[in-house]
Parts: sequence; structure tokens; C-alpha cells
Amino acid sequence: MEHTLQGTIIYGDDFEPVDGIITIEDGIIKEIEKKKINSDTIIAPCFVNAHTHIGDSVIKDPPYLPLAELVQPPNGLKHRILAQTSKDDLIAAMKATIHDMIRTGTCAFLDFRESGSAGVKALKEASNGLNIESRAFGRPMDNDMGYLDSCEGTGLSSTSDLEMDIIREIVLNTKRKGKKFAIHAGERNSDDILPAIGLEPDLLIHMIHAEKREIKLIKEEQIPVVVCVRSNFITGSGLPPIKKMLDEGILVAAGTDNVMLNSVNMFSEMEFLARTAIYDDRQVFKLCTLNGAKIAGLDKELGSIKTGKKARLMILNKKSDNMHGIRSPLSSLVRRARPDDIIRII
Repeated sequence: MEHTLQGTIIYGDDFEPVDGIITIEDGIIKEIEKKKINSDTIIAPCFVNAHTHIGDSVIKDPPYLPLAELVQPPNGLKHRILAQTSKDDLIAAMKATIHDMIRTGTCAFLDFRESGSAGVKALKEASNGLNIESRAFGRPMDNDMGYLDSCEGTGLSSTSDLEMDIIREIVLNTKRKGKKFAIHAGERNSDDILPAIGLEPDLLIHMIHAEKREIKLIKEEQIPVVVCVRSNFITGSGLPPIKKMLDEGILVAAGTDNVMLNSVNMFSEMEFLARTAIYDDRQVFKLCTLNGAKIAGLDKELGSIKTGKKARLMILNKKSDNMHGIRSPLSSLVRRARPDDIIRII
């Protein structure tokens, strides 16, 4: 079935705003015609949220505590609450968060899953039948590595949270299965950055305290990084050196991190990035869309508007009370737009 959309298109991998018409056939972008038209809409690619913990959906109003007391395994607050939460309640809470992601323009997300095989299974049940791509990075529980049979790979909290011999065994088992290994590093301090890099991970999360030496190593090893600036600000951890990493040519994407600390609203993530870390609207939008798709291995299908890609699009109203009077569609999308500006999501 074929249909068309028209408006200001945030076009291609460079996200150039152009007026035109998009023809969609069977969910695929068949043609993009650049054409001067009168339209009150912006057509943009949907977001890819490159780092979440949606199991945290069972606690969205935690007390003000140090980061380690909130999230450090095995006895951090969230882990104690997860241990007390029934499977049905966990899945219901996760499903609500996934609905929230879809409603606010996200079409794919990468989640760090606690609780071993049961945690990965819960994510699959929560996302079953919903119009979103999920990629799970599981975590062993009671030495059980069975989760690797049904997810993207392993996602660990920090080299500071387990004995290095145990971590190396986990990495080895992950690689033997042909799966990816991801790990948090540089969130609380710099102590775990070099040990994490030494594990040859496929993905690093946070890197707030990375210095020039660590950034050079990450570049040399071609390791992508996901930053979570709102979450880091809330926990008082600081802000990552995003511009320095981008200047080195490191692939950087953005995520919203723990649901208990932060909403999964990528509009808020964009605005915060643009106002605190990267004064380059095109680059900010890329962190929240195409770069996340690259890290997830979905960039041939998602992350930008190009012929042949899936039509995972959000249509926004230029004339909403919030957007009325804008002059730069991309800058306004990044710094001002909100979920209530969305007219339709495809």
C-alpha cells in the first residue's frame, strides 16, 4: 500500500531541512521528492535511545541517595526492589515505559537488563507486539550465562563491582557466543576506565571522567560510547567530554539511562545536550538518531530519512503554540520541540 507525506523533511544522514514529499510503500521509504511546498509540518526520523535500564520502571521516585546506593549491584536500592518485584508487575511497568518511548518518538532502544535470563525474557514479553526495536544486553545471575542465547550480549555495571577474573570469564563466554560486550566506565571516577578498555568492549557507557589519554585509547580501539547527560547531571557525576570524543572521531550516541532517575523522553535529552554539552544542533540530533542506530546495527533501516529505509517517522506541527514562529526547523526540533508537538508517529 502506497501513501505520501509532505512537509519540511529532516533529510538524509546530514539532516538537512528540505521541503518535499515522501512516498511510502509497505512501510519503506520509496521516494523523496524535493519540492517547494506550503506545509505546517516537520517530518523527522524517530529517535534511537542508546542506553536504558527499563527494569527501573518499578521505582520512579527514589529518595535522594548517592549513586552507588541507588544502582550498585548487588545491594543498591534498585536491585533490592527488583528482587521484591513480581514478574507480572515488572513486565507491566516495563511495558508502560516502552509505550512512553513510542509515544514520545523513539523507535528503537538498547537496554541493560538485570536478573539474568529472566530479565531478558521479561523485556521480550514487555515489548512483544509493540512497534519498537529492542536490543538487550543481559547480565549473569548466579553464574548463569544462559541469557546470551536470547539477547544482543552482556552489559556490566563497572569493573569495580566484580572481581576482574570473573569479569574476564564473562567477557570470554560472551565473545565465544559471538555476542557483544558492553560496560559502564568513568561514571563515578576514572578508576575503572582503563580496566574497561583493556577488556576490549564493543561499547562503553558514560565516560564522564575520561581524560585525553583514555579518549585516545578509545579512538585507537574504535570503541563507540553512549553518553547519558541528564542522568549524569541528576546524580552529580558531571558531564562527559563529548566534544573531545567527537573531535577524535569516536562514534558517540545518547541514552536516557535509568528510568527511576530520568524519563525516556528523548526531546528532553536533546535539549539538555544542546544547552550544556554540544552547541551544534545537527550533531545533537545525530547522537539521538543515526549514531544510536549505528551502535545497534540498525543504521541500514533506521536513524535517518533516506530512500530504502524503514519509514519510522515523526510528524510535528510547526504551528503549535510551542513551535509557532520558528525559523530553523532543525534547531527548533533539537532545542524546543516537545512530545505534544507531535501530530503523528509512523
